[in-house]
Amino acid sequence: MGKVTGFLEIERQDRRYAPASDRIRHFREFVIPLSEETTRDQAARCMNCGIPYCHTGCPVNNQIPDWNDLVYRRDWQAASLNLHSTNNFPEFTGRLCPAPCEASCTLNLDDNPVTIKTIECTIADRAWKEGWIVPEPPAHRTGKKVAVIGSGPAGLACAQQLARAGHEVHLFERWAKAGGLLTYGIPDFKMEKHHVFRRVEQMEAEGVVFHYGAHVGVDVPVEPLLAEHDAMVLAGGAEQSRDLPIPGRELSGIHFAMDFLPQQNRRISGEPPLGDMPAISANRKHVIVIGGGDTGSDCIGTAIRQGALSVTNLELLPQPPAKENKLLTWPDWPLKLRTSASHEEGAEREFAVMTQKFSGNGQVERLHCVRVDPKLAPVADSEFELKADLVLLAMGFVHPVHEGMIAALELELDPRGNVKADTKAYRTSLAKVFAAGDMRRGQSLIVWAIREGRQAAAAVDEFLMGQTNLPR
Repeated sequence: MGKVTGFLEIERQDRRYAPASDRIRHFREFVIPLSEETTRDQAARCMNCGIPYCHTGCPVNNQIPDWNDLVYRRDWQAASLNLHSTNNFPEFTGRLCPAPCEASCTLNLDDNPVTIKTIECTIADRAWKEGWIVPEPPAHRTGKKVAVIGSGPAGLACAQQLARAGHEVHLFERWAKAGGLLTYGIPDFKMEKHHVFRRVEQMEAEGVVFHYGAHVGVDVPVEPLLAEHDAMVLAGGAEQSRDLPIPGRELSGIHFAMDFLPQQNRRISGEPPLGDMPAISANRKHVIVIGGGDTGSDCIGTAIRQGALSVTNLELLPQPPAKENKLLTWPDWPLKLRTSASHEEGAEREFAVMTQKFSGNGQVERLHCVRVDPKLAPVADSEFELKADLVLLAMGFVHPVHEGMIAALELELDPRGNVKADTKAYRTSLAKVFAAGDMRRGQSLIVWAIREGRQAAAAVDEFLMGQTNLPR
């Protein structure tokens, strides 16, 4: 470890946000990075525990104490090499991951975990700035050809690993640009898209061939594609949004979050609107966001920046406690009240609320709600109404879209409607077809997508070559 007494001498200090009054005027990132010396001091707080529980919290198996020590010793390039040995895209996770590693940190028992996510992001950003991140093309080609369907974090990680193993990798993306939800779902104020596109350039230099506007199973037949490749990896997302089938759902002004968020990202990038979908804007509207997760938070921040008159966030479940009971939950991810930067920008939050119906004259005008008890049963005489001009449904995703590719391949599904495959071989019910990420596990985190993409790549490499040197 770096400084033996660092955790005793140095207080936790994390990145700050630009003031809300400033950041809501634009869609750029607004996190203020720490200085190099402050980051080094924060890395010095790592205790190098005999059992580093941060490892149990990190799905990509980051060697957190190791690169904390390297940062403390100012060996930033070695820290970058170590970090990239387990994570293909640390600048993504350093911005978007909820940091379960910090929840598992031993210092979190005292509510002062090491700022792992900030240090990770700083290492990655410095590596790009110094030119240490370069293409890593393989020394030899295997002659094997692999199709990866979906260019979200799982597909990108899988494709990069397979290309570096020497396979000819073709990555198929139905939209005009790579990245999946990184590009079309995550707002620019959380991660600007140049971070994705420079990784694409790196991967192209490593031999990955990107095919855009290729909706496999819809406008690109999947059967001949499968026949042309030695293996196929399904790495699309869990894109079937959870609906709210209550009276009034047919009214105008009620949209899924994933109809709303991609439109704004396309506006920022200059990409034309998608097909004949009507423009959705929160400007000068009273907005209700139903769903209290990350997607709901993204809708809040976007609506505020678009000029909403008010934003109210409804959550069906009761309000979590402000703090967890560490003796019961640590080192696992705790249930507690989490307030995002978007929540702080002016949203009203209501917990334990069920929407019973929408009403309006062709256009949604009001929500008719009732409060619920911890068992989600309506509380007597607790009905109330909310004014609404725009309602955004952000209640999560149930499973991948079955129509098209999955139906054409007649793949076996698990009880939740995801493509069935295990976490060792990642093989589906169809020969030479693999599945990873949200396609296999359902809606999840970016770190799990990267982990599954990497592990699926190792499984495919072993399937093709009889053995593999790719890390899992």
